[in-house]
Parts: sequence; structure tokens; C-alpha cells
Amino acid sequence: MSAREAAQAALAAEHAAVYGYGVVGGRIAPARRTEARQAYDAHRARRDALVRTVQDLGGKPVAASAAYALPFEMAGQGDAVRLAAVLEDRVADVYSDLVRAATGPLRHEAALALREAAVRAARWRGDGSVAFPGLAERAAEAAGKGTTHA
Repeated sequence: MSAREAAQAALAAEHAAVYGYGVVGGRIAPARRTEARQAYDAHRARRDALVRTVQDLGGKPVAASAAYALPFEMAGQGDAVRLAAVLEDRVADVYSDLVRAATGPLRHEAALALREAAVRAARWRGDGSVAFPGLAERAAEAAGKGTTHA
């Protein structure tokens, strides 16, 4: 995967995360609304930066979809927390690809984004975390233990 392709994938994931946090924000308990808003703002900023990055790499930035399918039905506040963790895991996955594909400052920014997503995912899950964020096989392994993805 080229750096441009990985940046496009990261941009698509950020679009989905921004949408997803809109859903989370409407269903999250009041005590965690500030946390959800901060994550929403962080993903918007990363999305906007990735638009410029894709352009700088000679690509046409992928546009956001009008809507995204949620990974499970939203029945309550607990599902909002679960969705936030899933969104962060998915973002971490694509940033790990960008870390592998990029060099220099772009690689550094991708590593920072990966770390931020992994920390947010761990916070949303509570005490559960993934040992190597962004590696799908580790996330799947943790899911089998009931600590991550739906």
C-alpha cells in the first residue's frame, strides 16, 4: 500500500469516526459527553489535516458518505460507549497502515494519531485494552476475551 492509499484509508476512517461520534454524542450519558465531544473534535481535526495530506500526495481526497452503517444496533448509553471504542479501534487500524506506508513527518503524525486512538479506545473500554493497537489480529484476540470490538 502506498502512502497516498493509506492516507486515503485513514481519511475515510476519520469521516466514519466523525459520523459515528455524532451518533455517540446523541446517546452517551451526560457524564461522558465532554469526552465524546473532545474525541469528535480530534477526529474532525485529523480529518481536515488528512484532506490536505492526500492533496499534497497528489490524490483527490475521498469524500464523506451521507451516512454509515453502524456495527451493531444502538439500544442505549452502553452501546454508545461500545461504539466509541469500536470507532477508535478502527481508526487505529488504518493509522497503523499509514505508519507502515509513510516516511518522515507523515509517519510521525500517523504514529501520533495511532497512539491517540488507542488511548481513547482504552478509556472508552475502561480497563480493557489491546496490547498492540492497530494490529487486527491483536484486536480480534482481545475481542474473544470480551474487551474490544463488537
